[in-house]
Amino acid sequence: MRLLLDTQVFLWSLDAPERLSRGAAAAILDRAGELFLSAASYWEICLKLSIGRLALREDWPEVLDREMTANRIVWLPLERHHLRGIIELPWLHRDPFDRLLVAQARCEGLTLVTADEHIPAYPVDTLW
Repeated sequence: MRLLLDTQVFLWSLDAPERLSRGAAAAILDRAGELFLSAASYWEICLKLSIGRLALREDWPEVLDREMTANRIVWLPLERHHLRGIIELPWLHRDPFDRLLVAQARCEGLTLVTADEHIPAYPVDTLW
């Protein structure tokens, strides 16, 4: 299975794996699957750190890089076709990061791993 981790799921997988659902945890730990982290999630983390809505260790960039390597998480850059994919999405909620993750998952044929209750209403495969 090819999985795009939403920002919160990625952070929980590092620091609070008990918050993951059983299905999400099993899929993330399945070594046969492929895991992806979007540049949009990294952007969201940086933004939330800058406005004080997220607190991480001082060495968080190294920790994230190390965990991505250890867990074989592939970096998913933002591409023009991902951004254009947002245009096709219904306005179910206004979170720009979530909308971009949905567009990326759709464009790349990925299943979006998310606890966000709004996301399953979009035309995208989800897992929780």
